[in-house]
Amino acid sequence: MHAPAPARDSILRPALVLGLLSCVGPFAIDMYLPAMPQIGAALGTSVPAMQTTITAYFIAFGLAQLVYGPWADQAGRKQPLYAGLAIFLVGSVICTLAPTIDWLIAGRFVQGLGGAALMVVPRAIIRDMYTGHAATRLMAAVMLVISVSPMLAPLAGAGLMQVTGWRGIFGVLLIAGVLSLAMLALAQPETLRPEHRQPFDMRAARRGMARLLGDRVFMGLTFLGGFGMASFFVFIASASFVYTQAFGLSPTGFSLAFAVNALGFFAASQAAGVLGMRFGARRVIGWASLGFAGFTLMLLALAAMGLATLAVCIGGLFLANACLGLIIPTTMVMALEDHGEIAGLASSLGGTLQMLAGGVMIAATGPFFDGSAMPMLAAIAICGVMALILSRVALAGRQAA
Repeated sequence: MHAPAPARDSILRPALVLGLLSCVGPFAIDMYLPAMPQIGAALGTSVPAMQTTITAYFIAFGLAQLVYGPWADQAGRKQPLYAGLAIFLVGSVICTLAPTIDWLIAGRFVQGLGGAALMVVPRAIIRDMYTGHAATRLMAAVMLVISVSPMLAPLAGAGLMQVTGWRGIFGVLLIAGVLSLAMLALAQPETLRPEHRQPFDMRAARRGMARLLGDRVFMGLTFLGGFGMASFFVFIASASFVYTQAFGLSPTGFSLAFAVNALGFFAASQAAGVLGMRFGARRVIGWASLGFAGFTLMLLALAAMGLATLAVCIGGLFLANACLGLIIPTTMVMALEDHGEIAGLASSLGGTLQMLAGGVMIAATGPFFDGSAMPMLAAIAICGVMALILSRVALAGRQAA
């Protein structure tokens, strides 16, 4: 039975709090993107090694979710959030002081271990509060708050880089983590009542994991969203080098181009709940996955013909990311819909699989990176095709269920 649709005012406060908490992880990715070429030069390292700082973050981010989800089901939602923020602060200190690329990779890994809590636990909090279209509306509202990250974080990073150098970026992330701890303590109530908490049981966890892994709908929706997110991760890992080296943009110019690409995603995400209520979530995912595959393949074809100019890349990725804005919040909600009693475990497993998919795509793309847009666009197109195939698998399973 679905919860009644919440009033807009009732969504605003939790959306703001959960959105700001969830922003910490994306800020840790987006804020230092304009500085990646400069950091590589300062530490005397290569482009693939700098891309490893992102891969390490995503892998840690994904694996740690397997811990935070069951922990959140057992101890409530706030305790793992406190722990995650504390670990994130340690990672931020390591990154700020890193003398070599190896230390920076290690610091990013620790940041990812902590930042994972800020992804998986807010999803479970949303599931505590609402289900169905109401949950999609709140998820989309949270994403609206998160949208300040890809639009403002790179610009902030570019500005900080001019004043403090690249280390100042990680210092600001340290301050953001401290402020998030204060907000968590003062503004976010516990949403999982003691009588609904589930003591950790390894056998029960294995049964829950087996149930989720054997659920074709859950797995299809998870990897559908996962390949969508992987395409964005490939863009994140490559765009600063492509836009600055192949297209000659400055760090500030890259930040503006990145903001436009991200705007497509977050603008469309705000329509996900409304369109889902009007046309049904299955139809929205079907249309959006077809559009995502179509736009990414079109971009790849233009690149093969030598027509992938800066304007073409920005415009094509804007349209592709707009499709992702419909896919990702809708698949997140649908994947958890039938697993409310193990929402923490389902959210953590789904997040882990999605982050690992992103990390694998970055690692697979790295050896082919040559400074041009072609390898990046090819990897994104592969993600688009996989998302389209998985949408058909997941939606067929949902219909059969």
